[in-house]
Amino acid sequence: MAGCTLCPRSCGADRGGGQKGRCHVDGKLRVARAALHFWEEPCISGEKGSGAVFFSGCPLGCVYCQNQAISRGRAGTEITSERLARIFLKLEGQGAHNLNLVTAGHYVPQVLEALSLAKKDGFSLPVVWNSSGYETVRTLRMLDGFVDIYLPDLKYLDPGLAKQYSGAEDYPAVAKAALGEMVRQCPSPVFNEEGLMTSGVIARHLLLPGHVREAKRVASYLYETYGNQIYISLMNQYTPPAAFRVQREKASGSFPALLARKVTKREYDRLLDYAAQIGIENGFFQEGGTADESFIPEFDGTGV
Repeated sequence: MAGCTLCPRSCGADRGGGQKGRCHVDGKLRVARAALHFWEEPCISGEKGSGAVFFSGCPLGCVYCQNQAISRGRAGTEITSERLARIFLKLEGQGAHNLNLVTAGHYVPQVLEALSLAKKDGFSLPVVWNSSGYETVRTLRMLDGFVDIYLPDLKYLDPGLAKQYSGAEDYPAVAKAALGEMVRQCPSPVFNEEGLMTSGVIARHLLLPGHVREAKRVASYLYETYGNQIYISLMNQYTPPAAFRVQREKASGSFPALLARKVTKREYDRLLDYAAQIGIENGFFQEGGTADESFIPEFDGTGV
């Protein structure tokens, strides 16, 4: 990890030498939680749960991030690749339907080592790559043959929004290319007899308050580009970070005012109506009060 270029930031940090990169972490593997997780799409979580491993750090840095404790590298326990392999095996032993690697792109070499070690000891779960979509094709190709299901976001098509909210004007171009590589590796959805996905791509879009038009553009792009080759997950679970709510109450601050509130039912209904109108059939939507901080897990080292 000397001169790190694993992510699109290509910051060149000597992470192997202890320097932190744009991902907020150095080269030492850090994990904040490893446990059964029940809040993914039904074909991922199933009845027994997805074996989710949450990694510390993130190169994207969205201002509204729901998991800032780990994305900014503040939470997490330092472990070895050998320990990570044992965690994978433990989750399989707990009955997980799959192994769900959450934001692991800046740890690809260690993850590949851990997967190789676990497979030598009989690990056989489908591997889910759960990411922001902000990844290089070069790094994704390192995962070819190791990942069975890709679960990326497509957050924006508007470079201006990507710059404002994630400090990454190149996000749309990068994420489009990344998604194309994911579909190349997993070109069609495959399900087992229990209705669980064993191979394929599910592209997610989180509807942000005040941005129905952008969400429609994303849904249209995904369907026009990939049709039924992928599943499209349209989410309404946006939860304003506490700092945003405080700033709104004070009627001051630099946070985008729109992001200080939840998505309204009308906004989400407009998006779902549009998805049905353009013909999306292979998709997921959310019901009820998903915009709640109780849906954000505790990053307290559980299972690590």
